Amino acid sequence: MEDETVANVLAVLCPGQGSQQPGMLHAWMKVADNLDLDGGGLIDTWSAAADLDLTDLGTYADADTIRKTEYAQPLIVATSLLSWHCYQAATGARPGLVAGHSIGEVAALAVAGIISDTDAVKLAAIRGGAMARAVHQAPGSAMAAVVGGQIEPVASELRARGLTPANINAPGQVVAAGTSDAIAALRADPPRGTRVLPLEVAGAFHTDMMASATQAVAATVDTIRLGHPRCPVVSNADGAPLRDAREALARIPTQITNSVRWDLCQTTIAALATHAVELAPARVLSGLAKRAMKTLTVRALKPAQLEKEIS
Repeated sequence: MEDETVANVLAVLCPGQGSQQPGMLHAWMKVADNLDLDGGGLIDTWSAAADLDLTDLGTYADADTIRKTEYAQPLIVATSLLSWHCYQAATGARPGLVAGHSIGEVAALAVAGIISDTDAVKLAAIRGGAMARAVHQAPGSAMAAVVGGQIEPVASELRARGLTPANINAPGQVVAAGTSDAIAALRADPPRGTRVLPLEVAGAFHTDMMASATQAVAATVDTIRLGHPRCPVVSNADGAPLRDAREALARIPTQITNSVRWDLCQTTIAALATHAVELAPARVLSGLAKRAMKTLTVRALKPAQLEKEIS
């Protein structure tokens, strides 16, 4: 891939849990209709695979409903993939590199062609359901964003306090996860030079508390038929650009209990891509990219903006 650093290489970014918004899927179904895509047919197929009414969840459900892990994860993956189909139809874009944050890595596998869209949404539903059950089995956990400070000192202090640096997103942004008591103590006494912001999530994701969820996800992974990768997938585990489909898919179960190293993903993306687009529901990753990858042109994909461009 040496020549790709000077070519026109598109990095496709797939967002994670917390990016969901009420009505987000409905907005992209309207864009799909304007592009003569069978958005309704795709969503019906994906709903059947997920055993959920994604149209209802993505159109009428309120913020509290879609915040639930078992709904948020398949809904985000479905919205990301539908927005990708719309963007491709409107622009002819092809991925040169793809990465996803946490559940977004499942959508990334589909964009890369490693798994089908339908299998991605099904896997997201199983993952979300298994993680929701894990939270209920181990109540009293929480997450909080530690804003400010350098990555390694903050991560080391979190570990010393019995917490996990669950998401290492960028310098100045590390997400801590652990027991509610430990998170409360962190908020009361933040690491020097930082502030701690509580996150509205169900439990301590990307920690050992989610271990019971890995079995159901691993069993599903074993049933998925692999496709031929169109491009590398940048791994949450270490930022490696994976070209082997089997390895990329095999990392999904262990990702549930491992820290998300989005900082390393961004380092890889900045080295290999020339521009990036964050799929719907776009917000968080494009913001991080604009701060951490200043050499890239970054776009947050929005339905109203794309509709305007194709009208």
